[in-house]
Amino acid sequence: MKAVVLTAYGAPESLQLREVDRPAPKEGEVLVRVHATTVTAGDTELRTLRLPWLFSIPLRMWMGWSKPGTILGMELAGVVAAVGEGVEQYQVGDAVFAAAGTGFGAYAEYACVPTSGLITTKPEGLGFAQVAAVPIGGLAALNYLRKGGVGRGKRVLIRGASGSIGTFAVQLAKHFGAHVTGVCGPKGVARVRQLGADEVIDYTEADFADSGLTYDLILDVVGKMPIRRCLGALEPDGTFVRGTVPGLGELLRALWTRVTSRQRVVLGDAGGTAEDLAFLGGLLEAGELETVIDGRYPLERIADAHRYVETGHKQGNVIIEVAERPPGG
Repeated sequence: MKAVVLTAYGAPESLQLREVDRPAPKEGEVLVRVHATTVTAGDTELRTLRLPWLFSIPLRMWMGWSKPGTILGMELAGVVAAVGEGVEQYQVGDAVFAAAGTGFGAYAEYACVPTSGLITTKPEGLGFAQVAAVPIGGLAALNYLRKGGVGRGKRVLIRGASGSIGTFAVQLAKHFGAHVTGVCGPKGVARVRQLGADEVIDYTEADFADSGLTYDLILDVVGKMPIRRCLGALEPDGTFVRGTVPGLGELLRALWTRVTSRQRVVLGDAGGTAEDLAFLGGLLEAGELETVIDGRYPLERIADAHRYVETGHKQGNVIIEVAERPPGG
């Protein structure tokens, strides 16, 4: 089968399309013929390992210190091609969408997915590209908002509202009855407003932290801005959620905030369940949620997709459409 292999940490050119052996599903796994996957900001960080050392060192040990040889890709949608021993809930031919798990592997024509993980059946009325971005972007948005206490009447600010997580978060926050302010670049203002945001701030023209307004929940999926500035725009009992990999300083700030105030700082993994995936799939099928797609690339052009995502200007999701091959190919 064809797969994109990460041959070294660094430039997009280190992603090489190669012929590799098709994996076989182990006990409790299904083999999925991949129809669509995505390139996320997290994928580009894994490619370069530009991460805090608390995370980059364990990842090097997991993927390979200098020559990883890893097939990246964290989420996918496709059709079950084979089932491992003990699998009863899925059959060959079932259309599914899933997170690839700790072994990654979605940048390929076939990938194995544990059925105990984040996987669910694709609603019949949806295309593969529509659900491929849900296991990372959609699920993160849902659970970051839940951890932040989203609810009816809450004032929610989403920083990075035009990205993958952000576009899902704007819609979901409105679904739960919140008053939503989106923060994004000028390219995304109209789109974020169209998704339902009550107010949209172009960060090149205004800084929400200087406005004097306060929010019950601030979801920051961009990072880079100091947490202390965000806390200044937070209600005394509000919650700040950062959806990026935290550094040591951010971890200490979260602990200090917990000790010295009623404000909460939530960092780290969003979490989620297969039931959450099914819930999001149902919202998509009902037309209550939209997957925003910025661009589509074939597997052969995945390096170009990485370059685009690294610009930081994508709107929603970048989809990789994986070419189908004959059953024996």
